[in-house]
Amino acid sequence: MGDSAVGKSKLVERFLLDDYEERTSSTHALTMYRHEYTMKGKKLQVDIWDTAGQESFNELHPTYYFGAHVCILVFDAQRKITYTNLKDWYKEMRSHCPHIPCIVIANKIDMDEKVTTRRYKFVEEIGCPFNFVSAANGTNVVAIFQQALEMGAHYKENPHQDDFLNECLDLLKDKKKYGGEEATGGDDLD
Repeated sequence: MGDSAVGKSKLVERFLLDDYEERTSSTHALTMYRHEYTMKGKKLQVDIWDTAGQESFNELHPTYYFGAHVCILVFDAQRKITYTNLKDWYKEMRSHCPHIPCIVIANKIDMDEKVTTRRYKFVEEIGCPFNFVSAANGTNVVAIFQQALEMGAHYKENPHQDDFLNECLDLLKDKKKYGGEEATGGDDLD
């Protein structure tokens, strides 16, 4: 997640295809990718959601969070406003997913490596893992996605007990355990 033109699509492209093609078009609403990832000898099917950062898609944001197990917040290290807006992205994400792991990355470091010497107070305050990346030359992209996938898999196996989705899944498991049907207390009516 992050503002428009921070390089979210380019990061996914670099990770999945090990390729980078310069283009200027923005993601429209949402692009989803299915990726098979092997972790500790186990194959996992992973859905990567490349979200649109334009304000016109703000009403779609709640759908982005359903079933999420990890979030990568991205800002453009060359555009301060995209870093400033991380606070809003983070707050919104936490309102829907209060406990999922989150990684913050500064993209486009290839344009000026001096940005890697700066301190980012907001990132320090929230305590999320942080790294510098470049979709253009591939710096740290694979490592960040591998870290995110591992964090997401761990969270899926060990979810926070207060998550609403987990409460629903627990109810469904209980229903299945007790015969899969609810008692109606009488004859069924058609």
